[in-house]
Amino acid sequence: MKKVMALLLAGVMALSVPAAASFADDGKEYKVAMICDSSINDGGWGAACYNAMVAAADENGWTYEVSDNIGQNEYYDSIAAYCALGYDMIYAPGNQYTDAVLQAAEEYPDIAFALLNGADTVPGEAVNGNVTSLLPNAQQIGWIAGALAGLMTKSGTIAFIGGMELDTTLGKYAGYGEAAAYVAKAEGREVKLLDPVYAGSFDASDKGIEFAKAMIDEGADVFFGDASAVDSGARQAIDEANKAAGEIKIYDIGQPADILGQNECVICSQVTDNSAMISVSMQAVEAGTFGGETIYGSLQNGGLSAGAMSDLVPEDVQAKYQEYLQQMIDETFMADAQ
Repeated sequence: MKKVMALLLAGVMALSVPAAASFADDGKEYKVAMICDSSINDGGWGAACYNAMVAAADENGWTYEVSDNIGQNEYYDSIAAYCALGYDMIYAPGNQYTDAVLQAAEEYPDIAFALLNGADTVPGEAVNGNVTSLLPNAQQIGWIAGALAGLMTKSGTIAFIGGMELDTTLGKYAGYGEAAAYVAKAEGREVKLLDPVYAGSFDASDKGIEFAKAMIDEGADVFFGDASAVDSGARQAIDEANKAAGEIKIYDIGQPADILGQNECVICSQVTDNSAMISVSMQAVEAGTFGGETIYGSLQNGGLSAGAMSDLVPEDVQAKYQEYLQQMIDETFMADAQ
């Protein structure tokens, strides 16, 4: 039975931030809603995904709204509430929303559902053809961070923290490890990547603190994560460790937005331009062509990149890193390791 939750929006949703009404070229007011299980103020995943939606909505003249900090058992109800209110597109920023999206897409055939990090098989599972996956290249995301980690580690031990054990997270972890190992070997060194740890959520910053402390004790001196607020907790612990040591010698690589300057330990960020993929989705909705496809983001099409670099990264290392990034773009990175 279809659940109509419009009257329960205030209770179901932790935060709702509407934009002023605007209109597309055809005079219709188009509306997009985002649900998120982390905070849009987390300085990480939630914030980056929200800002991407806002940028795309502003570019295309759409009204937007967001509900964040929602629990897993509220995914479907939160989506259905927006569907009942007549939103044209639902933006779900994570693979973890797949089941809820597919359920809602079946019950609301006239609404478009854009699933960030959705598997490329998901659009085919939508019985009404109204789901599109927005899929940044997880391996390349890992490469961007891993190449720098391989150049910057002094201890030879690097770490990765995940929110949930999702396919995309596993892909980032694998790319991170292989790129770090490859670059370190070219420098005549070896790198050990610690086993990944998962918080079971994206908002448990205390878990990030706990994980980072334990991994620092294991010798890790470069961190990368896929865990939103959990990553923020990890960076807090890293900053505290560096302060206690009297110097910055443990580093973090941010994602998916450029967060250089947010914490002293951040030396660079892997940047994902989700707004471009969301914008393409909005344009498809307006054209009546949305659904049934996967929109990919990569280094080749500008969907992925590396952000600004800290002065903590020596100039010669920055130059080497830029060379590796260019190899990734040229699709020659690790070619001799295949």
